[in-house]
Amino acid sequence: MDLVQLDIKGISYSQTQTGAYALLLSEVTGSRQLPIVIGAFEAQSIAIALEKDIKPPRPLTHDLFKNFSDCFDIQIQKVIIHKLVDGIFYASLICKKGKKEETIDARTSDAIALALRFKAPIFTYKNILDKAGIQLKTSSSKTQSEASKSKAETEIKSAFDLKNLSLNDLKKILEEAVQNEEYEKAAQIRDEISKRS
Repeated sequence: MDLVQLDIKGISYSQTQTGAYALLLSEVTGSRQLPIVIGAFEAQSIAIALEKDIKPPRPLTHDLFKNFSDCFDIQIQKVIIHKLVDGIFYASLICKKGKKEETIDARTSDAIALALRFKAPIFTYKNILDKAGIQLKTSSSKTQSEASKSKAETEIKSAFDLKNLSLNDLKKILEEAVQNEEYEKAAQIRDEISKRS
């Protein structure tokens, strides 16, 4: 089966499941995206790995795994999202130590958090992307996207402090920031929402 390489597009708060987040993966050579629902801890771990400026004072679980692997010269070569059953994605870590290669089963959210730390590529099979992928909007919606972007920027700039905004307003602005790929702003808004939860 054909493997398709994916990049992380962003993370947004899930509108359908309380306390969950949607991780959006995008195919490198196409326009489809793969949304995966993940937990808050995994979303935080992925977000910290994406935002290079943030370094937690103590290692998170995925950082500990990376440190442990480095000590024993184990590398993650790639992550493959290999199965989709009843809306649940299954992933494998392809690991290497010397000439020995092993495949380890992992939750998809953990696999992606580790892939970021090991700078390993993420793949899925074409049939999974065909089944669960969503198509990006066409260029006619880019104008809408740009309008939303400027609206989100205006709303954020006009609020002297995120604390002055209601939870519903924060969620709307967060959704727009994620759609417009403004992940730094989204992270700030997400943090403010988390403080109130």
